[in-house]
Amino acid sequence: MSDPGPRLVLASGSPRRRQLLETIGLRFAAIPPDIDETPRPDEDPQGYVERLAREKAGAVTAATDDVVVAADTTVAFAGQILGKPIDAADARRMLLLLSDQTHDVHTGVAVRTAGRTTTRVVTTFVTMVTISEADIAWYVGTGEPLDKAGAYALQGAGGLLVRSVEGSSSNVVGLPLAELAELLASAGWPLDHLRNAPPG
Repeated sequence: MSDPGPRLVLASGSPRRRQLLETIGLRFAAIPPDIDETPRPDEDPQGYVERLAREKAGAVTAATDDVVVAADTTVAFAGQILGKPIDAADARRMLLLLSDQTHDVHTGVAVRTAGRTTTRVVTTFVTMVTISEADIAWYVGTGEPLDKAGAYALQGAGGLLVRSVEGSSSNVVGLPLAELAELLASAGWPLDHLRNAPPG
């Protein structure tokens, strides 16, 4: 009998990250980590997402030969972290801030295997259209912005608000696939090996 290989574990409860891994043919177990995601005082956006990705990877229980993948994504504008809005008014504030501007989307990715964790931060630059008050009211009314960093979803109705994307588009959704594949390969687990991993 051939060795089925290690189990792949996604340390996330995000349906978007699950869909992205499924898109590239991976089978995995999804285990949502329980960590405090509050930014530390004076923590920069890139350091913030890298720290959270590392903490998420370390927070899930997995066998020593499992491969654990974790990620954290945030939107940043002028050095300010824009997490998930606390309510509709906060979503409106963020959208007004991003209107007709270019902002950064940072994702920290962590891969934990054999007791060692490696990380990488990927940045994408997103330029928004000029967003009218009417469009903001409509979009906030859909409810979509309320659980999204920066108050929009590129892969959803929020794509209407995006003029251009420079860099990884899957990064904006929550998991930069090309860079994840490179990180896994450097850890000794290229995708063709992990596609044979047993399901969770």
